[in-house]
Amino acid sequence: MASEEAAVSTEAAPAAAPAPAPAPALGEPMDVTTALQLVLRKSLAHGGLVRGLHEAAKVIEKHAAQLCVLAEDCDQQDYVKLVKALCADHNVNMLTVPSAKTLGEWAGLCKIDSEGKARKVVGCSCVVVKDFGEDHEGLHVVQQHVKAQ
Repeated sequence: MASEEAAVSTEAAPAAAPAPAPAPALGEPMDVTTALQLVLRKSLAHGGLVRGLHEAAKVIEKHAAQLCVLAEDCDQQDYVKLVKALCADHNVNMLTVPSAKTLGEWAGLCKIDSEGKARKVVGCSCVVVKDFGEDHEGLHVVQQHVKAQ
């Protein structure tokens, strides 16, 4: 049994791919947080994720943005006002998450150690999805949540 544990702990996780989102049990509906995490990971994998204010503003202005995610704990009120105004002006759906560190981890701004845990997470206050990538259940859950708002 000790050799099995040693074999599991020595396997290295891929450095570029963040840890997968926990999958809900069969028959259980996916919650919005898990679905959003899955959407951001898929979008990142397909090159459709833009991080940071400057890049996000450019994508929103070009009418290429599908979804904007903003961190609630952003302490720059001008930053928050600008993102909200751009999204309202260009009819971009917006969701919020509680923490910039969480959003940074979901957006791939971290290192993944050999155990699959995120290390050296960089906070990110704004993320814009310009391409969702492939169609999946998480995308449907997020779209239904946005429509309900």
